[in-house]
Order: sequence, then C-alpha cells, then structure tokens
Amino acid sequence: MAQEHQDQDHDQDARDGHQHHHGHGHGHGHGHGNTDMDWAVMGPLLESQAELFAPLYRQVMAWLSEQVSAPGLIVDTGSGPGVVSCLFAEAFPGARVVAADGSAPLLERARARATRLGLADRLTTITGELPDVLGKLERPADLLWASNSLHHLGDQRAALAEFATHLAPGGTLALLEGGLPGRFLPRDIGIGRPGLQARLDAVEADWFTRMREELPGSVAETEDWPALLTAAGLKPTGTRSFLLDLPAPLSATARAYVVASLTRTREALADELTDTDRATLDRLLDPDDEASAHHRPDVFVLKAHTVHTAVRTS
Repeated sequence: MAQEHQDQDHDQDARDGHQHHHGHGHGHGHGHGNTDMDWAVMGPLLESQAELFAPLYRQVMAWLSEQVSAPGLIVDTGSGPGVVSCLFAEAFPGARVVAADGSAPLLERARARATRLGLADRLTTITGELPDVLGKLERPADLLWASNSLHHLGDQRAALAEFATHLAPGGTLALLEGGLPGRFLPRDIGIGRPGLQARLDAVEADWFTRMREELPGSVAETEDWPALLTAAGLKPTGTRSFLLDLPAPLSATARAYVVASLTRTREALADELTDTDRATLDRLLDPDDEASAHHRPDVFVLKAHTVHTAVRTS
C-alpha cells in the first residue's frame, strides 16, 4: 500500500497502483502487490505526495499520542516508501517501527529514508500482502496503523478480526478510512460546465463500488467502522477527522500533486465522463493552456481523512 498510504482518496489510491497498497493498487490485498506497476517510477511520486500530507499525519499522531502511552512497537501496514513510518518514529521516539508492504522496491525506499533521517536503528521492514504479512511480526503491536488499506481486502470484517489478533493486550488499532474527497478547484473555473469536481466524485464513487465488488472474496459491508471494530473484539476509543488545507497559491510540489491526481482521473475514468467534462480535463492538463492546472492561480488542495481507533482489552 503506499500510504499515501499516502494521501490520496481511497479510490485514487487504488488507481495509483498502491495495492493499495497504499495499498495504494490495489488489487492485491494491499501492499503494493501489483506487479504491473513500475515502482522505480511510482516510488518518488508516492513519496512526494506523502510528504505533502505530512502536516495532516502529524495532526493524527499528536491525537494518537493522547491515546497510546509509550508504544514499544508500531506497525505501519501498507507503508509504501515509508514516509508515514518515519513520521511515526519521530512522533514516538521510544518506539520501534515496522513498515509492512507488498512492494520490495518501496520498502527499499523506506529503509533508505530511515537511514537519511537517522532512524535506521528503529525501523525495520517486512514484505507481504495484508493481512498475512502480519504473521511475520516478532511480537504483537502496541499500535497498528492501517491507512486506506482495509477497503482493498474483500472481507473487511474478517480482516479486522485478523488485525486484532496482532495487537498486544491494551494495543490500539488506528484505522484511516473515509473522510472527504479532495478538492482542487473552484466550482466554476471559467471553462466547461461548473461543478466539475462534484461530477468526478460521483463517477469515482461508482468506480469504487465496482472495485469493491470485484475483489476476491468480496463481502458487502455497511461502513460503520466503530461497529466493525467492536465486532472484531475491540473497544472503539475515538473517531476524528483531520484536514489538509493548502490554499492558493500552491507550491510547485502541491501543484504537481493536483496535476497528477487529475491525470489519473482522466486516464482511468475517461469513458465514464461526458464529452464536455473530458474536454475540460484535457484543458486542465494541457501545460500550454493558461487555464490549465499547471498555471491557473486558483488551484488549491483541501482534503479530509477520518481515523477510527479501538483498543484490544484482553
């Protein structure tokens, strides 16, 4: 999974090749198991996008630090290139962090990142698909982080029950699922029909439903995450949403993220868009067009992620 897990909408994550994973490609059981992906190309992109979302993740970790007392072992499932794994190591200096992912090349990037940041002695990696990869842990986790990875597993209820077995007594599962789709553009951008992103959201929601239905062993599930956590034998302890708010004018990195996101949407969902919306996206992605996302001054990033926590009480 590439967290980045890393910071894209769940549907976007899956189209990115995260195996999520982030799973992020998903088609796999999360873990970047998609062998068709060129991780040498995707790795730097996933890393830069996760770095863009670092302020949001730091908010999450500050919240988690209020719930989790001095964790000895933190497991980052679907870690991708390790940006969030390293943020956990920085936020919890007494902890050892395990980055788990299905992509060996991404885990190489995670180890290299940890070395650059002076965290190599506290970060290790394990390779494999969720949830089986958790069987490689030497001991149960005090904090298990699952970011936009669960929805890439066909039977989410069974997967949560498996996650719970890999928590130490008193350990916390932090599940990032849901939130709000990203917004990059005003409702009326002066080209095409107003409300483009709202229509893209609807198309992507349909795509996500089909993706879930086509997963091996797919089981339809009401997305009441606290109830599902309870069914897994855990005690829900909180739900909170976190905002990434990058107003215009954007940095070059943030603008590149917007362009990359719109490009993936255009490539993956073109056949489901109207002629007018396809033409609008083409203009937004044309670097020679002054109305494109490459140049327009009104581009921004606004995205919310929701995290649910639960504790193993026995």
